[in-house]
Amino acid sequence: MDWTYILVLIGMGIVMFAQNRVQSTFNKYDQLETEKRITGKQAAEHILQTAGISNVKVEQVRGRLTDHYDPRNKVLRLSEATYSQTSVAAVAVAAHEVGHAIQDQKEYAFLKVRSAIAPVVQIGSSIAMPLILIGLLFQFTGLVNIGILAFGLVVVFQLVTLPVEFDASKRALAILGDTGIFVNEEVPAAKKVLDAAAFTYIAATLSTALQLIRLILISNRRR
Repeated sequence: MDWTYILVLIGMGIVMFAQNRVQSTFNKYDQLETEKRITGKQAAEHILQTAGISNVKVEQVRGRLTDHYDPRNKVLRLSEATYSQTSVAAVAVAAHEVGHAIQDQKEYAFLKVRSAIAPVVQIGSSIAMPLILIGLLFQFTGLVNIGILAFGLVVVFQLVTLPVEFDASKRALAILGDTGIFVNEEVPAAKKVLDAAAFTYIAATLSTALQLIRLILISNRRR
């Protein structure tokens, strides 16, 4: 094992820490019921209506913290831990996803960029490692460079994702207070949930960036 593998281990450690943090934070505030007993689904529908968005459906999907907004099909999918639950954590996550729907409605620039580059990044992420491995094996420097560039697209995508997620959380917290879904005491708790979730995106970006640095170091050393 060469020393550069330490970068991968550091990245894995950061991601594991972030995942544990978001799980523990969500579990803590999943036990805290909202004063108004509004479910994640009801909160999402209310916020969508308040924002004047009528073309987005709210659906339930299987899993835990698998919540996401699909801008192509205009569907807001809430996980089983969010859809019918009335906890502060569930409603905060639902509001965050509605934040993405509002971004879509307002044509938020970073969301548009992320959606535009997503297909290219998906292809790049799938071919990056095979190209790098083949290039290193047969000492094709050009092939290695193409693979590294393809892997670099993943880092770019994750960097673009950060402002998208931060903005959605900011919108969610403002909405929860302004619409009266949360009382004042519940907003700080929701912020802790969303901050923990945001840190997972930061951790993933750092981990991928460290892997990219490792690949560049290996490539330079082989030369």
